[in-house]
Amino acid sequence: MDNAAAKTGLHGQRVTCTICPHGCRLAEGQTGLCHGRVARDGRVADANYGRITSLALDPIEKKPLARFRPGAKVLSVGSYGCNLRCPFCQNASIACACERDVPWREIALAELVELAASLMPEGNIGIAFTYNEPLVGFEFVRDTARLSRERGLANVLVSNGSVNDGPLREVAALIDAANIDLKGFTQSFYDFVGGDLDTVKHTIEALAAEPGCHLEVTTLIIPGLNDSEDEIDAAAAWLASLDPGIPYHITRFFPCHRLQDRPATPPATVHQLAAVARRHLKHVYVGSC
Repeated sequence: MDNAAAKTGLHGQRVTCTICPHGCRLAEGQTGLCHGRVARDGRVADANYGRITSLALDPIEKKPLARFRPGAKVLSVGSYGCNLRCPFCQNASIACACERDVPWREIALAELVELAASLMPEGNIGIAFTYNEPLVGFEFVRDTARLSRERGLANVLVSNGSVNDGPLREVAALIDAANIDLKGFTQSFYDFVGGDLDTVKHTIEALAAEPGCHLEVTTLIIPGLNDSEDEIDAAAAWLASLDPGIPYHITRFFPCHRLQDRPATPPATVHQLAAVARRHLKHVYVGSC
């Protein structure tokens, strides 16, 4: 699991995680905000390495990826932990969990890749890192993706995009397709979820420019929080400045987790915002309508 991008700087008796902008400074044995990384022997390591909470053969469209190998399936794998704290998290049972909160089993990388390869006759094209935030387990994603690529399998990343440039660059070259959550298009919304808009924009920019990586972007529309036409117009215009062909998913919110006081997004709102996004982008999709 050794990796230059994940090495830490010593600050007294604490070490600093360099995977994401939170930069958690951890005492020996302490886990970070994400629950997926731990200070061990003077560095911060992937505490959930190989620990699987969720495993399923999904349609590729469920990631969602609308324009990458349509009709195919992908072996989706998730662990626990996340470096955001979205009150509307749809996978909170694992994303907000630590190792004591959720059942998991350990799987060897070779075993996971062999399982993915064995499912190719059923239409499987590869492995999707998804469900929780995969990049809090950066080393596991990187190592599995390397082995997967050697077997001729595709690697799919579904992420919130809250990752520093070093680890992002290291893993990006191994990713065949990605869907990045663009939670909103204001820093105030990212303050609400505990993140940084500029970091996510950088991730999207880097993946859009990565040769061989197909990129799609998703925004979950929450009434009264990120559902203004101006915000979606700005987001779509920015995406189009990178590539007007980037597929953009405008998705309907349903009350969940700690955001039960908001109504479900009216389908009419989702369709109207999709029409706004189509002023700039060629491929706009509505979800959960």
